[in-house]
Amino acid sequence: MNFHGTELRQNALILLRGGARNADVARKLNVPTGTISYWKHKDRAKRGECPGSHDPTCHRCDGVDLEEAAYTYLLALYLGDGHVSHYSQHRVPSLMITLDDSWPGIQNEAEAAMRNVFPENSTCRVRKIGCHNIKVYSKHLPCLFPQHGPGRKHERAIVLESWQQHIVDSHPWAFVRGLIHSDGCRITNWTTRVVAGERKRYEYPRYWFTNVSDDIRQLYTDTLDKLGVQWTHCTRAGKEYNISVARRASVALMDAHVGPKY
Repeated sequence: MNFHGTELRQNALILLRGGARNADVARKLNVPTGTISYWKHKDRAKRGECPGSHDPTCHRCDGVDLEEAAYTYLLALYLGDGHVSHYSQHRVPSLMITLDDSWPGIQNEAEAAMRNVFPENSTCRVRKIGCHNIKVYSKHLPCLFPQHGPGRKHERAIVLESWQQHIVDSHPWAFVRGLIHSDGCRITNWTTRVVAGERKRYEYPRYWFTNVSDDIRQLYTDTLDKLGVQWTHCTRAGKEYNISVARRASVALMDAHVGPKY
C-alpha cells in the first residue's frame, strides 16, 4: 500500500485547480487515477463546489430505502474478496472489492452494485497487476457491513445481523451469485465408463465454492439448503474448505440463477 504525503497531494490539487485532467495528473505524479479523483472530489466538496453537496444518507441511520438485491450481491462479494479499510490519510472508510481481470463482467456488476447501494457516492477502479480494486468511500460502511473488524475473516466470527439475514432470505440467489463470483467457479469434470465393451467419456458440470472461513461456508450452504440445492462437503489436499454442487437438478438451478463467470 502506497501512502501519499501532503506535499504530493497539494501538488496534485494545484494542477487540478488549474484545469488539468485527472488522468494527466495521475501519470505526471505516478498516483492512481482513482486516488486523484478522490482528492479532487474532496477538495471541491471542501470548497463548496459540488452541487447539492450534503452528507450521504444511510439505510441504517436514516431509514432510507436500500436496493436490497444489489446490497445482497455486494455483501457476498465483500465476504469473499472485499474488506473495509480506514487509513489515516482518509477521513472516511472505503470498501474495496478485489476482482480478477479475467472476469470483466463481474467487475462491471460489482461496480454497478456499489452505485445502487451508495447512489450518493462516487466509485472508482484502481488497476493492479492482473486485477482491479473496485472502491467506494462512505462513512456509513460500518453501518452496512458490521462484519468488518480487525484481522482476517476466517480468524473471527462472521455472523449476519437479523436485518441482514432478512434481506438475504429475500434475495437468496443474489447472495449465492455474489459468493460464487468471489470464491467460486463453474467447471466441467469428466470421467470414463465402459459401456457394451467400449470405454466412453462423459462430461458433467460442477460448481465449486472455496472459503477458509467456517462461518462463510455455513452461510453459503444454509442458503443453498433454503433454495433446495444439494451440495457436498469435499476435502482436497487435506483441507475441508470446499463445497461442491454436482447433482444434475441442482446444477440446473445454479445455471439458471448464477451461470459461469464472465
